[in-house]
Amino acid sequence: MIRMLSLFLAMLMVVATAQAQSRDVYTVRGIPVDERAASVIEAQQKAFTSARFAAAQVMIARVTLPEARRAAADRLALTPDIANRLAIAVDVEEEVRGAGRYRGSLAVVLNPNSVRAFLDRAGVPYTDQQVPRALLVPISADPLIEFQWAESWPESSEGRLVPTVTAYGGMFGLETPWEAFAGDLAATNARRVIFADLSGSEGAYRVTLTSVTASGPTDIGTTNAMPNLEAARMAAGALLDLNWKRSAIVQDDGTRTMIRANVLYTSLAEWNTLRGALLRSPFVSNFRTEAVAREGAVVEFLFTGADQRFASDLRQRGVSLRREQIGWVMRSAVSGN
Repeated sequence: MIRMLSLFLAMLMVVATAQAQSRDVYTVRGIPVDERAASVIEAQQKAFTSARFAAAQVMIARVTLPEARRAAADRLALTPDIANRLAIAVDVEEEVRGAGRYRGSLAVVLNPNSVRAFLDRAGVPYTDQQVPRALLVPISADPLIEFQWAESWPESSEGRLVPTVTAYGGMFGLETPWEAFAGDLAATNARRVIFADLSGSEGAYRVTLTSVTASGPTDIGTTNAMPNLEAARMAAGALLDLNWKRSAIVQDDGTRTMIRANVLYTSLAEWNTLRGALLRSPFVSNFRTEAVAREGAVVEFLFTGADQRFASDLRQRGVSLRREQIGWVMRSAVSGN
């Protein structure tokens, strides 16, 4: 009975977390508005309509790839009426009203089902799944700039497909051993570390991003030159999301590969985490568990696409995938066990 209750509570927590993540992804914040009309009420309604339209544009760009949007530009054409149907709520962040004018900052919550249906009808592949949280470490070769760079990052990200929580204080560098991150990873519930290495100077800042897990570092890429630290931070966040979308959005060519793998773990909680990562991967279907023991399990499933893309997707979810003498082996990329 106690075991059943524990499982039920765990399921409720998973559902609640998924709903919170969905609302975060489908909320577009900080939309500036400035409208005039015969009355303040009319100006406010115009502002809400323009905010819904702007939010729909941001939302579509958030979950799709740029080349897919270009290829389907005609099918993705928005109208105020379509944008109104995609939105379910408008929240006021700041407002100034009077004399037939409405100014402020608004947040719009969009309907996940409506957005997905719109993209499905347009035939545009997308992903609205967030990758597990990462510990982001801003670094720079210039100590004075590094402090400003770290201060420019918020404590945690909002609305990003790659959510991050920021580490401060210059405690870590690219040479830091993985074991040194254990405390911060556990405290922030992060699954990997991302270094945001700032180079250049005012007017031409670039950010080189590197993902680190127990399996080692993976280069993500470098942003274009940005005019200031805020623009560099935004570009780095956009590159993280783009990298994730390229990994997670499945361009299905019909190829399916059956894989039988050994999943190694040190606890039941770790097994549940690894199993959950596999089940949530868009590359995985027909998943089944063949055997479970105290330190490992044998699983079988179909995956779509190339091995490298599949391994990259799992790595961002905190799972290491390697071919060893006994066959495919999966283990935590966080604990390193």
